[in-house]
Amino acid sequence: MISFNPKDLSTGRLHGYLLSAIAPRPIAFASTIDADGNPNLSPFSFFNVFSANPPILIFSPARRVRDNTIKHTLENVETVKEVVINVVNYDIVHQMSLTSTEYPEGVNEFDKAGLTMLPSDEIKPFRVAESPVQFECKVNEIVHLGKEGGAGNLVICEVVKLHIANEVLNADSTINQEALDLVARAGGSYYSRTKKGFFEIPKPLKTMGIGVDAMPEYVRNSMILTGNNLGMLANVEALPNEEEVNEFIKDISERYPDIKSASHRDKHKLARNYLSYGDVESAWKLLLS
Repeated sequence: MISFNPKDLSTGRLHGYLLSAIAPRPIAFASTIDADGNPNLSPFSFFNVFSANPPILIFSPARRVRDNTIKHTLENVETVKEVVINVVNYDIVHQMSLTSTEYPEGVNEFDKAGLTMLPSDEIKPFRVAESPVQFECKVNEIVHLGKEGGAGNLVICEVVKLHIANEVLNADSTINQEALDLVARAGGSYYSRTKKGFFEIPKPLKTMGIGVDAMPEYVRNSMILTGNNLGMLANVEALPNEEEVNEFIKDISERYPDIKSASHRDKHKLARNYLSYGDVESAWKLLLS
């Protein structure tokens, strides 16, 4: 066994060991607003429940390791002491991942991820309509654990209202864990689906994905593509050009002789198949043909 003194490790190396070893971790999909009412949505895996009476949840938007900057979420809860903590199930995991992209201040991550803003009952920030459980919270206290990159900031939240989707409830109103189908965070690009184990999602582009709001309408409003499909498609820096699309269609024409005359519906089904193998580039070329 190899042993380390934390002070002998770089913050980045220590951060990696902590996130890989202490896993899987639940995800707080935190919805906040700034002083001007602009919404923000971001996921945090330094998160858990710590009390039932009063009902207390704590999440920690840590200072960025690479440059010691802080996230918009922390700025927001320091100004408007309210937050909705939405749980993340498998159906929205790719959209959730996309919101961890560092979009500029004022950009609405709900729009970028193709998620629906649902008004809260007791507080100002919006709920994520697609999340199966949503906790409206007042922020009681923020505990700053340090001033250097990697330092956590404990946002201590008191639940003032919770919302649970009917489809994840048993007949006795308890939560059906299998129906809930939660996902959790691990190290690197790994996640864990509660009932199926580990899987990977490529980290969002540092150059920023185009977002669901920048997609052609016929793709964004597809009746075939799922939210996760849209999240994968949104995490590209730019769409393929016409020449690339035409070359791709030419290459697959032997395998799919009717591809040029195929309906949007059939193309979307085939694109979804490409996405199931993680081939986002081919899916886009097909969708744009």
